[in-house]
Amino acid sequence: MTIDVAGTTVKRPAALGLFERYLTIWVALCIVAGITLGQWIPEPFHALGDMTFADVNLPVAVLVWLMIVPMLLKIDLKALGQVREHWRGIGVTLFINWAIKPFSMALLGWFFIGWLFRDYLPADQIDSYIAGLILLAAAPCTAMVFVWSHLVEGEPHFTLSQVALNDTIMVFAFAPIVGLLLGLSAIIVPWDTLILSVVLYIVVPVIVAQLWRSHLLRSGAETLAHTLKALGPVSLVALLATLVLLFGFQGERIIDQPLVIALLAVPILIQVYMNAGVAYLLNRKVGAAWCVAGPSALIGASNFFELAVATAIALFGFQSGAALATVVGVLIEVPVMLSVVRIVNSSKTWYERGPAVKARPGA
Repeated sequence: MTIDVAGTTVKRPAALGLFERYLTIWVALCIVAGITLGQWIPEPFHALGDMTFADVNLPVAVLVWLMIVPMLLKIDLKALGQVREHWRGIGVTLFINWAIKPFSMALLGWFFIGWLFRDYLPADQIDSYIAGLILLAAAPCTAMVFVWSHLVEGEPHFTLSQVALNDTIMVFAFAPIVGLLLGLSAIIVPWDTLILSVVLYIVVPVIVAQLWRSHLLRSGAETLAHTLKALGPVSLVALLATLVLLFGFQGERIIDQPLVIALLAVPILIQVYMNAGVAYLLNRKVGAAWCVAGPSALIGASNFFELAVATAIALFGFQSGAALATVVGVLIEVPVMLSVVRIVNSSKTWYERGPAVKARPGA
């Protein structure tokens, strides 16, 4: 199936690919591989960890670019012109993404990690775990939402315009929100590294991706589609390589305390289902079409975990609790989001019985 955006016909994702469908399994295998290799041959990991410039790890920076740029290549910023067509869904999603999600995650982190589970976690990593959760929720997902949207029969123009708008806002809002919430958590904010991370992992990739996209479209939409297909596995392979490095450093701590991952998953799970549910209900309340409410709920619930992992490593290091917390988000992302997809699809009849939905013009 194809969609036409700003005069350009592009292929719509057909379904989850092999890598995406089994992402949780690949992540689990990378955890095992990283822990094993980190114990057997620690020297290469330490050498890679020492390759830094201005507190940014260079191997990770390269891997993050390989993760992020192909994803941003899918985004057509010209779709911002279509924002007004779906103002109800756009308004709800922006409210969830930027006014609710980062702050609700901070509250959940403070409650569960900072208080309820405190006695079961390493005392010297509590603040770092909370920082990782904040980073995970501070940026909405960019790429996988196209797949989620397709699986709930989402309105493709809404999804594209919403993601383009979120990417634009992220350039300006990510650092201030992260800085504010880390400060409220009494965590020292390395502003120079945070700003450098935003420039390195958001601003520059957005510019490069848009220039590259324009160049490819000069040769036709099929050239862009072919390039996106070829680059698809690159992003996930780069993510998995980053995880091997991360767990190569984290391995000893994880072996000693496997309960940490399960406890970190609790606020992440609550946050995903809560934000998806609130977004879905608000869309029903304001009368948005079901094909808009579905992707709105999924965009409101999912996270840009690639950016979160990279920023956590840049700010706190490979061996930090922050880096580990963001990886837990990667571990549970796919199965949790697929469960949200099933909930949205099974509730279509109930959703369309909503008074505001039935009263919507054209309904």
